[in-house]
Amino acid sequence: MDGKKAVVDFQGNQVTAEAGLVRVKPGDRVLVHAGCILQVLSEEEGDRMQELFEELEEVMKDEDPGISAEL
Repeated sequence: MDGKKAVVDFQGNQVTAEAGLVRVKPGDRVLVHAGCILQVLSEEEGDRMQELFEELEEVMKDEDPGISAEL
């Protein structure tokens, strides 16, 4: 955290996101869109989102093995 900016790590990809819309703290699992943190996720929500992204990546690989999805 740096003021209203936060570094968010998603599967090893680190991005800086605007954190001024919701209260966040280091270690929170968050939903980010267009560079803004929109929501702090519960542990269950975070786990489910992770599962969905993993499923999506598998579907994309099955559709075209040459595609490497970076979600």
